[in-house]
Amino acid sequence: MDKRFIFNLITFLVTIFASVQADNQFYYLKKCYKSDPEVNECLKRSSNYLIANMRQGIPELNMYEPEPIIIDEIGIALGNGPDGYRASFRNIKAYGVSNLTITAVRSDIESNQFQFTFYIPHISARALYESTGVLILVQATGGGSYWGEYEGVKAKVYIKAKPVDYQGKTFLSLQQIKMDFSVKDIKMGVENVHNGNSVIQAALNLFINSNAQDLLKEMKPDLKKKLLMIMKNFVENLFSNIPYNEWISE
Repeated sequence: MDKRFIFNLITFLVTIFASVQADNQFYYLKKCYKSDPEVNECLKRSSNYLIANMRQGIPELNMYEPEPIIIDEIGIALGNGPDGYRASFRNIKAYGVSNLTITAVRSDIESNQFQFTFYIPHISARALYESTGVLILVQATGGGSYWGEYEGVKAKVYIKAKPVDYQGKTFLSLQQIKMDFSVKDIKMGVENVHNGNSVIQAALNLFINSNAQDLLKEMKPDLKKKLLMIMKNFVENLFSNIPYNEWISE
């Protein structure tokens, strides 16, 4: 076969491929239509398609490594007075969040309101912790490493947006975001306690695993604030880079 022909064929195929990629700039998203009576199902499929692409990385959105999710610090307080137990958890790294599945979407397209329900089978968390005070009659001042295994995480996220025009295109601007979540089963504990104090470590682990849901309830307000900031940044990144009609078209 003539080498010139092969060269021209390769050049042609590369040009076609580049053209298709250019036409498919938003390859990581499936477009939905307002007129579709099953638009919520379409939005669910599109969201899960976006999540699947996120796991592989989306350079166009500056998304490369979806995990770990990092939270700088959260704290809990149990009891009052000078001996009340206080703990802070720093440099929290969560793994498994990107395995989420959108299970339902509710929307009011005209007012740009959306509610996403999602499920995460398993999240593993690791952090550094420091604590002060008394816990189950034991002086629990110290620090070490924290671990947590969270099974069956369910969450709902509410988003309200408004359309804004920029350089001849319409984008969504985030106006409000709210969320709530629950965890079916929790196992967590501490290890590598400072000074190798096995009494403190055993007391903490006994208390933690006997009161895991109650501890989560204490953590929840602070944790929700941190998660909402992460989600706000995530949504604003999507909205600022993807024109509205690539999400939902007439």
